[in-house]
Amino acid sequence: MATNHFQPGKVLDWTNGSGKDVLSGELVMIGTLAGVALVDIPNNATGSVQIEEVFILPKTASEAITAGAVVYMDADTKEITATSTDNTRVGVAAYAAAASDATVKVKLNA
Repeated sequence: MATNHFQPGKVLDWTNGSGKDVLSGELVMIGTLAGVALVDIPNNATGSVQIEEVFILPKTASEAITAGAVVYMDADTKEITATSTDNTRVGVAAYAAAASDATVKVKLNA
């Protein structure tokens, strides 16, 4: 193995400076890198955040999202949307989600 290898990189330690506690399963942004908290992370504490694979995340109500669509985190609601304007890219929809669905399966950082 290369002597400069640091870690596999699927899970990163993240220090929560958001001003609020983050719950396990919650979407968080590390700059432009999307991740899902694997544990509860109190404000100003450090915890594990997974930045790869597919996660079920809450989406904007009444919005249908097609499989393979680029998806974003809505800056106001923190929900997944296909609207890019003023929102941060988090990955792609791994599967389609109907307008009536409350969640969408997202492949992070794809």
